[in-house]
Amino acid sequence: MSEPSLVDLVGVGLNATDTLIPLAQYPERGSKVEYSKASILPGGQTASAVIACQTWGLTTRYVGKLGDDDAARLHRREFERAGVDARVLTVHNAASPQSLIVVDGGGERTVLCRRDERLLLQPADLERAWIVNARALLVDGFETAAATVAAGWAHSTGIPVVADLDELYPGVEDLIETIDYLIVSRDFPTRLTGERSLEQALRRMKSRYGCTVTAATLGQDGVLAWDGSRFHLRPAYCVPVADTTGAGDIFHAGFIYGLLHGWPLARQLDFACAAAALNCTATGARGGIGPIEGIEELMATAPRYAVAPAAD
Repeated sequence: MSEPSLVDLVGVGLNATDTLIPLAQYPERGSKVEYSKASILPGGQTASAVIACQTWGLTTRYVGKLGDDDAARLHRREFERAGVDARVLTVHNAASPQSLIVVDGGGERTVLCRRDERLLLQPADLERAWIVNARALLVDGFETAAATVAAGWAHSTGIPVVADLDELYPGVEDLIETIDYLIVSRDFPTRLTGERSLEQALRRMKSRYGCTVTAATLGQDGVLAWDGSRFHLRPAYCVPVADTTGAGDIFHAGFIYGLLHGWPLARQLDFACAAAALNCTATGARGGIGPIEGIEELMATAPRYAVAPAAD
């Protein structure tokens, strides 16, 4: 592979091929339910965020592993179509990651995942030049050892590192020590710290690990972020929801877009919420990635959910 050029964002982490099955309601245990259609679409936390940033005009690189099947060819075509510098390692005779996603009538999704352990990205798979020739790094932490190495390289050279974490993977605390912008799922902070209050957990995470910002995404309640001096509670935008698949991925992409444009934190969070909301109006992890103008119009015109104020 050629020596990489400088890009705005490099993402190291998950890809998946999603089979989406829409149903009027989630099946009861032991039931038999008919469905009318199934859509096969590219997804995955980091891969989808990278595609979104590339769509919005940033230059990007993706680092991950795929098998040598039709799913891998789908991902490669999508990276090429979007213009992403894809540093994808191929594992022969392996099935690429697959997700079966049931979407109920309210747009909420339930995900079943299948991943071949041979496709786990390892530290030895990485090249330092892929990581440090970028203005920002995104990791999702699933391949924790590789993510920790990549984040360490970026952090040591002053490249901001953004993390999208939803599980307490073994070794995740070593990874968090290299993270600048730690944006996690709703219950991650309390599980990690043992604090009962989300606000106190976010405070504890920032003080313990030295992050610049700690935040938790909260579904329709939006996002709560702690910057060391104040909390920022930004409610989600009200939109007709077709499918929540990929909402968190596109939120992280929106946050990174604002970060690289030097916006104030509140505007970064608002843009991220709007980008995620717009994505939820269409089917698939990437189906509603809208243009910048569309996201800004939604910010200016859409109502927001009412939420209780955060603690000081």
